[in-house]
Amino acid sequence: MKIPFDNRILTSMLAMMGIAPPYLAGFDSASGMLRATAAYLRGEDFPGVGIASPMTEPLLALVNQLPRSLQESIYIQGSAGEAIAADKLGNVSADAVAQWMVSEYPQRSYPAVAIGSSCGALVHLYAALDMPWLPQTFLIPVKHPGIDPDEPKKILEWSKQPARNLLEANPDLKLYQMHDPSQDRLTSQGMSYFRVKRLRLGKTYERFLENSLPRGGTIFLVECQRTYPTTQVSDRHIFQFGALGGATAEEFLHGGERVAQFLEKYQSPRRKWDSPTPDRDDRPEAEWGFEPSLREDVERFARQRGYRVRRITFQEPEDMSPFVAEFYRWWYKQRQIVSNRLLVESFILQEPFWTLRTGSVPFWMKFNTEVSFNWLNQYLDSTDAYDEIYMMLFSHGTDSIGLSSIEDWRTVLNRARLRGEFVGVDEDKYPRDFATFMHYYTDLPKTIRVRYPLPEPLPLEKLDQFIGERGDEFPVHWSDDVLGDVQEGEETVHSL
Repeated sequence: MKIPFDNRILTSMLAMMGIAPPYLAGFDSASGMLRATAAYLRGEDFPGVGIASPMTEPLLALVNQLPRSLQESIYIQGSAGEAIAADKLGNVSADAVAQWMVSEYPQRSYPAVAIGSSCGALVHLYAALDMPWLPQTFLIPVKHPGIDPDEPKKILEWSKQPARNLLEANPDLKLYQMHDPSQDRLTSQGMSYFRVKRLRLGKTYERFLENSLPRGGTIFLVECQRTYPTTQVSDRHIFQFGALGGATAEEFLHGGERVAQFLEKYQSPRRKWDSPTPDRDDRPEAEWGFEPSLREDVERFARQRGYRVRRITFQEPEDMSPFVAEFYRWWYKQRQIVSNRLLVESFILQEPFWTLRTGSVPFWMKFNTEVSFNWLNQYLDSTDAYDEIYMMLFSHGTDSIGLSSIEDWRTVLNRARLRGEFVGVDEDKYPRDFATFMHYYTDLPKTIRVRYPLPEPLPLEKLDQFIGERGDEFPVHWSDDVLGDVQEGEETVHSL
C-alpha cells in the first residue's frame, strides 16, 4: 500500500496496524534486526529479510543472470524507490516509526526489554531470553538530485535544508547523516543516508514498557561504544563521511593506494575524496554507535516506574558475536543436543527461528569485509573445532574496499571437520548475488536438515550464570544499576 508522505495522521494510524511508515528503510540493520527479533517472538521464521515474499525468488534469480550494468541500474533504482523526497522530510514522524516498531511484537508481558544499538548477534540473545528490542537508531533514505557520490562536500551542502526540516518536526531526534561511497556506492547514487538517533524514549516506547514489563522488570540498555570522525553541521545534525566496513576512516579522509585503485576501477576522475574536515572529537558511529542522551532518559523513566536497568557495553558491533556463540553452545550442552554446528550470518541475513530449529550456533558478521573475516577466524582459533560450518553472505553489488573474496570465505568453510557449505550463495555471482536475499531462507532448512523443537525461553538467571562462569573471556561489559524504589544507586560491574 502506498501511503502519502504528507499525511502524518494516516501514517501513524497505519503504523499501529503493523504497516511501516514509507520513509523508514526496510533494507537496514535496525528495521531488519527488529523484524527478525519480532518474528521469532511471534513463533515465525524470517523470509526475505522481512520485506520480500518467497514468490520473489524467481525474479531475483533472473536479476542474477542480467549483465552487470543492468543489475547495478536495478539495484540503484530499487534503492532510490525506498527514499523520501527531500521536501517531504518535515512530514516524518518519529512517533509513527515507534508505533510501527512496537506493533511488530506480541502485546504481552516480558521478563525484560532491550533498547539501544543494533547488533545482529544480540538478536539471538533476545530470542533465547524472550526479549523484545527497540532500536535507538533508524534510517531514513532521502532522494538527492543526482549528486556524484565522490563529492561528499556537495552532499553535505545539499543536505542542510532537508535536515533542518526533519529536525524541526522531530525534537527528540539527532541526525547522524552517513555517506559511504565505497560500500554504499550503488545506493548512494540516488539517495542520502539520514540515520537518526533517539535522544529520549518518547511516549510510544514508554507506553510499551509500561504495558510489557511488570514492576521490577529489567530494561537492558545496549550501548555500542564505537565512535567515528564526524563534522558537526548544527546542534543536532552530524555528518559522517565513511562507515564501518572495509575502508578505514583514515582512507576515507586522506586516501591511499586502495582508495585510488577503487576510484580508478569505477572510472572516477578522482584518486582520493575531498571530504569535509572532521571535528577534533569523534562522536557515536552513525549506524552502530549509541547516543548517551537516551541512557539518561531511560534511567529517569526506570526510577519513576521501579524498573531495573542493566547496561551492555561493547566497543565494536561484532564484539557480541563470540559471546552469543559460546552462550548458545553452553545452552545446547545443557539441553543435551549437538553443539558443534556453526551458522555464520551476514548483516541482515539472519534466521533466529531456523537457527534454533536446526540446533545451530549463531555467529554474526557485520559485513563481508576483511575485518569480519579476521574476527570470525579469531573466534574459530579460540574455541573447540566445529564439525559443521554453514555461511550466509550479504551481497551489496559493489567491489568495495576491503571486501573479502569468495575464495577467502571458502577457507573458513574448510575449517569444518566434517562439512562446510554456503547457505543461499551463488559463488559465481558474489558480491552481485541478489537472489541471496531470499535464497538464504529457502536454502537453510534444506541444507541443514536436523530438526529440534523450539526451546522454552531461558530465564535471565541463566544469562547471569553464564556471565559468572565465562564472562571474563569476552570484550563485553555488563553493569547492573538497581533504580526506582527497589534500591537506589547500587551498581555492580562484570567485565566480560
